[in-house]
Amino acid sequence: MDAREVDLLVVGAGPAGMAAALVAAIEGLDVLLAEKSDQVGGTGATSAGTLWIPGNHQSRAAGFTDSAEQAEIYLDALIGAEANRELIATYLQTGPQAIDYLEANTDVRFLPCGIHPDYRSNMRGAAVSGRAIVPRAFDGRLLGADFRRLRAPIPEYLLLGGMMVGKEDIPRLIGRFRSISNFVHSLKLFARYFADRLRFPRGTRVTMGNALVGRLFYSLRRRQVPVLFDAAIVDLIGDRAGVTGARLDVGGGELTVKTRKGVVLATGGYAHNKRFRETFMPQPTPEHSLSIAGNSGDGVALGERLGAALFPERSTSGLWTPASVVRRPNGSEGLYPHFSLDRAKPGLIAVNAAGRRFVNEACSYHDFVLAMFESHKTASSIPAWLICDAPFIAKYGFGAVHPGAGNLKRLARSGYLLSADSLDVLAGRIGVDAAELKRSVARHNGFAETGIDIDFGKGETELNRFNGDAGHAPNPCIGKLATPPFYAVAVWPADIAVSTGLATDADARVLSADGAPIPGLYACGNDMASVMGGSYPGPGTTLGPAIVFAWRAAMHARAASSAGHH
Repeated sequence: MDAREVDLLVVGAGPAGMAAALVAAIEGLDVLLAEKSDQVGGTGATSAGTLWIPGNHQSRAAGFTDSAEQAEIYLDALIGAEANRELIATYLQTGPQAIDYLEANTDVRFLPCGIHPDYRSNMRGAAVSGRAIVPRAFDGRLLGADFRRLRAPIPEYLLLGGMMVGKEDIPRLIGRFRSISNFVHSLKLFARYFADRLRFPRGTRVTMGNALVGRLFYSLRRRQVPVLFDAAIVDLIGDRAGVTGARLDVGGGELTVKTRKGVVLATGGYAHNKRFRETFMPQPTPEHSLSIAGNSGDGVALGERLGAALFPERSTSGLWTPASVVRRPNGSEGLYPHFSLDRAKPGLIAVNAAGRRFVNEACSYHDFVLAMFESHKTASSIPAWLICDAPFIAKYGFGAVHPGAGNLKRLARSGYLLSADSLDVLAGRIGVDAAELKRSVARHNGFAETGIDIDFGKGETELNRFNGDAGHAPNPCIGKLATPPFYAVAVWPADIAVSTGLATDADARVLSADGAPIPGLYACGNDMASVMGGSYPGPGTTLGPAIVFAWRAAMHARAASSAGHH
C-alpha cells in the first residue's frame, strides 16, 4: 500500500476541482488532483460553459451595467425563505473577484455574453444582460498529446463526428451560401477541422464548456500540478472532528494520501446514484441524466458517512431540462437537451397525454420540467410531447433534427421522430387524446393571429423573446401549426446538475449535522449543496458557484493551519 503526503488533495477534475487545485497551487500549496476517470472535465466538458456572475467586470467593460445588489433582490424574490443568505451574499460579493483572479493568474479567459436574460426575467432585480460570461474559445493543439485527456462534448452537439461550433457559428453555418463572409467563416471552420483530424481524435477548436475545462487543464499542466487519473476516492481518513486525508483506489491498488490542509470533494454530485435519486428527486424518480456516467455520488456518500448535513432535502433536487432520447448510429442511446433552440420558436406546442398544453413552451428549461412534474399529478406528462409542422422543422430544426432537416429521414427511421399527415393520426401514434390535441392546436393557432397567449403568456418575457424568432410578428414565440406533415418528439425530465449536496459554509467547508464545520473537509461543484436552494435564476447557475466556491475553498485552505487543527 502506497502513501503520499500533500497540503491539499482535490478529488474530481471537473471545473470545480480543477479550479480549486489551480488556485491552491498558485497560492503555494503542494496539491494533488485525483480523477476517477481517464479524462478531465466532468459534466462541465459537455455543457454550454456559461457562468452566472452578477456584477462581473467583463460585462461592465463591454458597456452592460449590472450590480450584485440587484441580483440579491432577484434571488430573494426567486428563492424566498429557503435561501441561505450568508452563502448568497458571499457568492455575489466574491464572484467577480474569483473570475478576475483566474484571468490574472491562469490561461482562463472569459467573454461577456451581452444580452442573455435571467430565467425569470419578469421578477424584480432580474437582468436582461450583464450577468452571464462564457469562456473564450481554446486551441486544443496547445495540449499536444494531452488533448485526448479532454472529455468530448456530447455527440449530438458535434458536427461531422467531431467538430465543435459555438452558438455564434450556427447561423453562419446554416446561411453559409447566403453571404461571402458566412461562406469564408464556414470554410475556415471546415478546413481547420479536417487538418485537425489528421493528428487528433476530434476538432481542436474547442468552445463552450469544453473551452473552460481545456483552459483549466492547460493552466494546471503549465504549473505542473500532478493529476492522478483512474484514481477513485474510497474513504476519508478522520471523523467529524477533522479530516486528515483519504484513501484512493488507483488502477486497482490502494494509495493513502495524508493532507496537511484538507481534502476538497468535487466528484460531480449524485446524479447516477439510485438511492440518492429516489430519496431527493420527485416521484416517479426521473430516469435520465445529462451528467457523465461516473458521477455516482462518491463525495456526497462519504460526507454523509462522516455525519455531514445534506441540503436542501425538500426541493426538486435537480437543475432540469427536457431531453429527447436519441438512438445513435452505433446503437447506443444519447440525450438531446432542449435548452433553447426549438421550444421558444413560433409554431411549436407541448402537450401531455390528455392532448393539452400545460406550460409556456418558451420558459426556461428548468421551469419547463417543473411544469411537467406538476402536470403529471393530474395527467400523464412524462414523457410530454413537442409538436410542430413541416415549415417549422425546415426553418428551425426540431430537437436532434437539424434546420433544413437533412437528417430527418434517419431520425424518423430510428423512431425518434414521429410524423403523420393529420393531427388525428399523429395523436394515435403518440398515444394522446386526439380531440383535445386538435382543440389545443386550434386554440394556439388563434393566439398566433392575436399574438397573445391567454393561457400561458408565451412571448411575454425577455427570455421568451430572446429565444424566439425576432423576425416573426406579432409575437416572436407564437406561430400556426397548419401545414402537414405534423411531427412529434417525446421529451423526458433530465437533470443537468443536482442541487442537493453537502451543506457548507461560505468557505465551502462541509458542515456536520449540528451545523459546525468539519475541519479539513471542503466541497464544491455538485458535491456542494446548491447555493440557489433548488432554484435556477439564469444561465450558468451551476458553473458560476462551482468556480467561485472552489476559489474560496482553496483560499481558506491556504490560510488554515496544518495538521488537522483548523
